[in-house]
Amino acid sequence: MTEAARRARRAAEPGAEDQNGTDWWRDCVFYQVYVRSFADSDGDGVGDLEGLRNRLGYLELLGVDALWLTPFYRSPMADHGYDVADPRAVDPLFGDLATFDALVADAHRHGIKVTIDVVPNHTSDEHEWFTAALAAEPGSPERDRYIFRDGTGADGTTPPNNWVSMFGGPAWTRLEDGQWYLHLFGSRQPDLNWANPEVKADLERTLRFWLDRGVDGFRIDVAHGMAKPAALPDMDLRAAKAFATGEFFDPRFDDDGVHEIHRMIRKVLDEYPSTMAVGEIWTMDDDRLAHYLRPDELHLGFNFRLVLTHFDADAVQATIERSLAAAATAGAPPTWTLSNHDVWRQVSRYGGGRQGLERARAMALVQLALPGAVYLYNGEELGLGNVELPDEALTDPRALHEDATDRGRDGARVPLPWEGTEAPFGFSSTGRSWLPAPADWAELTVEAQLEDTESTLSLYRRAIELRQQHPACSGDDVEWYGAPAGCFALRRRPGGLICALNTSASPVALPPGEVLLSSAPLRDGMLPPDAAAWLVGPAAGVSAGRSAAGSAG
Repeated sequence: MTEAARRARRAAEPGAEDQNGTDWWRDCVFYQVYVRSFADSDGDGVGDLEGLRNRLGYLELLGVDALWLTPFYRSPMADHGYDVADPRAVDPLFGDLATFDALVADAHRHGIKVTIDVVPNHTSDEHEWFTAALAAEPGSPERDRYIFRDGTGADGTTPPNNWVSMFGGPAWTRLEDGQWYLHLFGSRQPDLNWANPEVKADLERTLRFWLDRGVDGFRIDVAHGMAKPAALPDMDLRAAKAFATGEFFDPRFDDDGVHEIHRMIRKVLDEYPSTMAVGEIWTMDDDRLAHYLRPDELHLGFNFRLVLTHFDADAVQATIERSLAAAATAGAPPTWTLSNHDVWRQVSRYGGGRQGLERARAMALVQLALPGAVYLYNGEELGLGNVELPDEALTDPRALHEDATDRGRDGARVPLPWEGTEAPFGFSSTGRSWLPAPADWAELTVEAQLEDTESTLSLYRRAIELRQQHPACSGDDVEWYGAPAGCFALRRRPGGLICALNTSASPVALPPGEVLLSSAPLRDGMLPPDAAAWLVGPAAGVSAGRSAAGSAG
């Protein structure tokens, strides 16, 4: 959708406040580019900025509105770039500043906005500040930029508290001089001390550096984690383990002091028209989430609830209702995502194989039918699942840690298959690839799916096109209609789009109306199991009748 078309559609909606594109992010389709896995231009087996630049035509064809680029900054790559040594420099692995500038300019010519990751919670252990801290004495200004503490016990050999790293093991590492430093992630990612004004000033400098180069916004990594409770109290370790499910509160995150940081970020962004920030906010408390989305803080907050929801109509409906209510409480648009670089791909989460793919296709239609912003993860439009990698191929520090309890995130980060019949399927001209692709991805390449009207790629292209251009796909309200067990039907208001989902084991009759799109073939007006469809028509609910006949073909 062109910027002009988007402005026109927003202006036509009741209550629309913006006719100049300054709130483009409200109903945007973002596309996450995991840079090292997208496209390799120089044959070293790692994706880079020039590789992405060369594939902008594909992204325009897919129809996405904006990109989210994972870190491409100078880094020793202990955590594949989330350990930043210099946040204002491009790592040579990915290119240089000239390449980045050309990428932004070309993306804008393609009508695609560019947002980038910033990582304000921690740095690399090779950052010049941390190098200086290691060389300095305890209590020095250099160490005050990070969180250093003396140990406990008679000889200080016990960590300052019982906090654990998100990657496993203690969240503290001891130096030879006896002091400990905090790292909520890997030991090579020391946490910054946000009580130090130098830290705040440095992030502001970083934001302005990239905004001056034309970026349209930022994704704030660990947006709930920068501020730490002053006393660094011990935590309930069971609470930490269950934090991602929302069952418990993790005292290391979501400290009230974090909001001062986000107000600073917003103040900077407000000086650059039409820019935005979205926060990675792992809290399931609606009121706490709303605090991040106040008018002087973040524009958007990542909503992980669909990622954590099973393929069950009642559960999905409850998640959507709660997410919409949380967004309304905050006065901000909702966001929706089914995957990212840190979680299993949805095809695998929903059971894998043909069933997993059918369910993933159905959920793609559900998320793209909803009001608000949508975040897609590169490769989901091809129907990729997680890859079971051999032990020797694993690179994720979460899997390689001596206390690791899982195989990490590499399986969701295997480079994209573009063309051909042999791995790495056009990702690299030399045949090199930092993670190996499975042989059966030959049928999932962009080349194989592009002209196939029934492919997953074609489904995404058509859904994005309809979302952006069809008048039914407008309006910020959702209403529900009665449906058989295992099904739901929602309707966008005032546009009128109906999205029906069937998670039951039997086909169900669709509501009256014109079918715009379905995730699986329909037979005699029946929606098969593990499928979804978009319709426009009268405000009628899904028929309560069922039929055992017919199935997805």
